[in-house]
Amino acid sequence: MTSRGPILVVTTGGTIDKQYFDALSEYQVSESMVATLLRTARVTHGFRVVELMRKDSLELTDEDRQLVRSVIEEAPERSVVVTHGTDTMVQTGAALAGLADRTVALVGALAPARFAESDAAFNLGMAFACVQVAVPGIYITMNGTVFPAAQVVKDRARNAFVTAA
Repeated sequence: MTSRGPILVVTTGGTIDKQYFDALSEYQVSESMVATLLRTARVTHGFRVVELMRKDSLELTDEDRQLVRSVIEEAPERSVVVTHGTDTMVQTGAALAGLADRTVALVGALAPARFAESDAAFNLGMAFACVQVAVPGIYITMNGTVFPAAQVVKDRARNAFVTAA
């Protein structure tokens, strides 16, 4: 297999980058953990991180989704990972539909990356693998599965992503 070149990582926030700031606060989106996760995993594949925003996905607007799309469209990289909160990941996937000649994987976590038992590192690894081998398109990589973004939903009762009915 030949390399597709470096991977662009666009961070938008979400649980993957949340932390407690003090004993009285709820989780808040903080500085992205993506570069740290990739260094810890000893990733040698080239990548570039663009920390675009620090929002819970429930706070993302149509304008935010358009900004994510614009950054991807203007980037030289053809392989893109977007870290994102899980609540509206499917909507952002829909907003990215039709990006020409790009392989994009949206990824998040159900527990913050700062937690020892987080799924963040595994999910990020899945996204990196996905964008290196999948055909161009928009994907969601969660729960050990790669889903075409247009064919997935978040099942809140199971706290997992599943193929849409």
